[in-house]
Amino acid sequence: MQHSAEDMDDQGAFDPSQDPQVQRIFRKLRRAGESSGSDLDVAPLFPGFPFDVRLVAGITPIERDGPLDFFIDRPNGMRGWIINLTVEGAGRVFDGPESFVVEQGDLLLFPPQAVHYYGRDPAAEKWWHRWVYFQPRAYWRNWLQWEKQVQKVHVLRRRDGAFFREMFRLFVEVEKLSMLTDSLSADLAFNCLEHILLSCARVERAAQMKNVPIDERVLSACTLISTNLQQPMGVREIAAEVCLSPSRLSHLFHKHVGMGIVQWRDSQRIQYAMQLLRVTSVPIKSLSQMVGYDDPLYFSRVFRRQVGMSPRAFRARSMEVGDEPAEHASPARG
Repeated sequence: MQHSAEDMDDQGAFDPSQDPQVQRIFRKLRRAGESSGSDLDVAPLFPGFPFDVRLVAGITPIERDGPLDFFIDRPNGMRGWIINLTVEGAGRVFDGPESFVVEQGDLLLFPPQAVHYYGRDPAAEKWWHRWVYFQPRAYWRNWLQWEKQVQKVHVLRRRDGAFFREMFRLFVEVEKLSMLTDSLSADLAFNCLEHILLSCARVERAAQMKNVPIDERVLSACTLISTNLQQPMGVREIAAEVCLSPSRLSHLFHKHVGMGIVQWRDSQRIQYAMQLLRVTSVPIKSLSQMVGYDDPLYFSRVFRRQVGMSPRAFRARSMEVGDEPAEHASPARG
């Protein structure tokens, strides 16, 4: 059974079918020769589009017998992640006994290499879904594990009008910001995506955690690290500041954050370094000290491990495209 906007509680005047981006796509699809061309509004919707950037977002408005009414079939998946929000109608994922339907408000999360096989549910007249293709930041890992999975594809169903409206708003905002070329807009797009992933993780963990809040001492440790990234603080020193033994703090940190203290600190330092590389011309040697690494070579090794390229290459790439560095991905459509 499909759920309309009125079926979801507290929808009010919200009507995702009035999305101006959809109407723009429909107009362009009606123009001969543009259905699979280079236009950024429609090119990602067809097979053959190279998702060779760190973040791409859009909406795929599939209508029965329309130009987008076909099933996506990627047996080897993609190199990046895709998160998908059903906006209108219904889609079908997979075939055979593991096939399932997604409706308005449902979210899908496809990890790298997970099988992609999805399209409009034959019983539905349409399937409009918003999507974001992305390469996650290092510290997002713990938010990308949802409880329900089918063939490695994560599924989150939330029949909540307020939650759906917020997700829809954030997906739209990610797309708008991702189309801009300045580095700060790129950061804002990733922040909106981070909000989406955190909100989903919060829903996922609500029942599991039984609403137990994160330990205040862990929060204090995170704050201490974040405000002193340039300082060579070790686990023992951080633990002393929050009145815990190093072993106890490490245990609590893993429990609540999902990674070790040093790993989390390095991820914060590298994110700060990426921002400095994009918006300043500070030499790499000086920049490494600004983010807490006395040894520029060690900084470069940590940076390469987390980002996939050297700090110098990252800066050069950012200057070329006015955005975050590209990640190579398999040709496909979102």
